[in-house]
Amino acid sequence: MDPNNIAVRFAAAALTHGQRPATRIRVGEGWSVQTYEELGARARRLAARLIDLGLQPGDRVGLFAPNLPEWTLVDLACLTAGLVVVPLYPTSTTDQAVHILADAGCRLLFVDGAERWQRIAAAELPTLERVVSFTVAGDLPVLADELDAAPVPDLVDERLAAVTGDDLATIVYTSGTTGLPKGVMLSHRGFVHQLEVLTRSLKINPDDSSLCFLPLSHALERAWTFVVLCCGAQNTYVPDPRTVAEQLVLAEPTLLVSVPRLYEKVFATAHDKVADSGAKRRIMAWSLRVGSEYHRARIAGRRPSVMARAKYRLADRLVLGTIRSALGGPKSVLACGGAPLRQEIEEFFLACGLLVLQGYGLTEASPLVSFPSPQAYRFGTVGQVIEGAQVRLTDEGEICYQGPNLMLGYWGQPEATAEVLRDGWLHTGDVGEVDADGYLKITDRIKDLIVTSNGKNIAPAPIEGMLAADPLLEYTALLGDNRPYLTLLVSPSLPHLEDIGRQLQLTWEHRDELLGHPAILDEIKRRVGAMTERLAAHEQIRDLRVLIEEFTQENGLLTPTLKVKRREVEKRFAALVDEMYAKAGRPRS
Repeated sequence: MDPNNIAVRFAAAALTHGQRPATRIRVGEGWSVQTYEELGARARRLAARLIDLGLQPGDRVGLFAPNLPEWTLVDLACLTAGLVVVPLYPTSTTDQAVHILADAGCRLLFVDGAERWQRIAAAELPTLERVVSFTVAGDLPVLADELDAAPVPDLVDERLAAVTGDDLATIVYTSGTTGLPKGVMLSHRGFVHQLEVLTRSLKINPDDSSLCFLPLSHALERAWTFVVLCCGAQNTYVPDPRTVAEQLVLAEPTLLVSVPRLYEKVFATAHDKVADSGAKRRIMAWSLRVGSEYHRARIAGRRPSVMARAKYRLADRLVLGTIRSALGGPKSVLACGGAPLRQEIEEFFLACGLLVLQGYGLTEASPLVSFPSPQAYRFGTVGQVIEGAQVRLTDEGEICYQGPNLMLGYWGQPEATAEVLRDGWLHTGDVGEVDADGYLKITDRIKDLIVTSNGKNIAPAPIEGMLAADPLLEYTALLGDNRPYLTLLVSPSLPHLEDIGRQLQLTWEHRDELLGHPAILDEIKRRVGAMTERLAAHEQIRDLRVLIEEFTQENGLLTPTLKVKRREVEKRFAALVDEMYAKAGRPRS
């Protein structure tokens, strides 16, 4: 069997780690745990059932559910049977789900229950022959029955042996910050290559556990789950990412991969808790300074002095240990991807004894392009290009990537493929720099640059990152493309908004009154002005509005990795945007 087949790698792990826990999910006040032996056996039985249903190698199977152990079971079973998994984001609308299922030509669909099935039940999907539910959902077949109906799995080994590393494993549709999502074709070899790269640089063992809360439909969480399960560690599933703070404390994972938003929230909350007291702020600043000096000495191989160790114990008791506890305790691997993480946040967590390893990737690279190791990292960068791959920059600074984990192309879109894959190099659309030691730094996205009507090019990400330091500013969208100046739309943190309202001695009956209060608008303008006062003149924000509608995945304003869909935001709030530019006489056409 080809060791470059990710399903072969999991099958070996299932045999090796037998009775060790593979998956876990919170049920009531306890945990429902599945061993490697159980998961491996169930994946084989389901693979046999899929073959018995007549599904052929290369057929596409849709998977429309939140993070559940059954998600991984179906994924592994399909890959074992040589099928191609097409994950859908659990927040996908009817139009998005129907587009993906039709575009990929899925013959079979797995859903987690009636609610998601109802989103597509009335749609015309000629290729879709069967829908299976994880739970009882009307007249749909149920996953447990499908497993019980499995025939003798003699054909499973034949299918597994026939799949090579170069075969298509999955079609992952981009989250679509602009336009319709495209199906990114990823191979088995791409996932295995990342598995090997990461296990050589990170210490992951069967005693470790990871918290799976980013959508499994996203390439980052999916690839990381393969790493966790092929190393014999335990994966804890979080169906509702809004409960992640609670789940971190309950699960106490030793491994965690997240997008910046989680780290930003912990950082902002910690600072917000001391904002009302000068003494508390000084204690936190002292503790962070002591923690930083202690851990930098330790990482450099120097033994901290007796005095430094005594100070650290006190700082840890006063501040640092509490922050670690908010992330579920110590971590052997703490990683970040999906968007840039500010250096001050990296420094903050290091002071707390938590080294955040910030990597870079995109779906088209399965998704890893660069990643640091605990022995070789540099804050402000996203590490060095992964082993066996290369990065080069164009004259404009665009990052181009070549490696074994590169996509096979966009499903059914040869022209779109040719636009980004040129001479074997993926043109990422991201702008970056590489220092003398090979560390990559991301500066912005080419397509996300704002070009004002005055011809000024402005990278919005660094400015929005600066604003994210204020816990009141939950999400921000900087606007100004083809406009005379920059403006801002703000989706505030509602708990912090009410705190500010009380501090300003405002009265309100409904939250909408608070969101629209002139004093709130003035306070946010004051905060934004203070944070951006040192920016260049063309980067100054001339006007802003506070939004009543929150930014969520459900309303289409956030991607599944919690990035703001700038174009969708501008379109949704066009009247407010035009109002901010009306005095310039330049409403957008």
